[in-house]
Amino acid sequence: MAKPHVPFAPRSAPRNAMDRFIDGIELIAAFFVGVVALDIFASVMLRYFFSVQIPDSYDFGRLLLGILIFWGIAATSYRGNHITVDLLYANVGPRVQRVIDVFATLVLLFVVTVQTYTLFDKVRGTYADHVLTFDLRLPVWPFYLAAWIGDVSAVLLIAVRTYRLIFHPDLLGGQYQIKPVE
Repeated sequence: MAKPHVPFAPRSAPRNAMDRFIDGIELIAAFFVGVVALDIFASVMLRYFFSVQIPDSYDFGRLLLGILIFWGIAATSYRGNHITVDLLYANVGPRVQRVIDVFATLVLLFVVTVQTYTLFDKVRGTYADHVLTFDLRLPVWPFYLAAWIGDVSAVLLIAVRTYRLIFHPDLLGGQYQIKPVE
């Protein structure tokens, strides 16, 4: 018996290892969004209804938010779907737009690489100085390390985006192009 044809079934392109890696980075970033939201929700509810504070809740919230920011950079850097203001870009042809894309991505790669280097120095410093949280006296360096791994992921994804912009722009697809706000 033949399978019935479904006219509107989405067909996904074959996924290679790099696409699965990119999806994994985005999943980790989404996980940290959930962890930060859960931490804030639990802290507020416990404080409001039971007048109880989670030990080190401020430190955890601050450190988790830092992790979330760096993993968020990784997630948005590849897709190019972050907030932009492109007055020049919108008024030039596709060839110049591609040159602008490559240049902007190379600048972003440089900046995030330098940021990653300096954040690693911060991880080493907090480890060597034995920096601890206030209430529970937990070491802070694992949080910094998790943020640094997110930053390393951002560098890798920006490098992949740069490579694909230069050699395989079709792999980025038209779905990540600028959409004007109306």
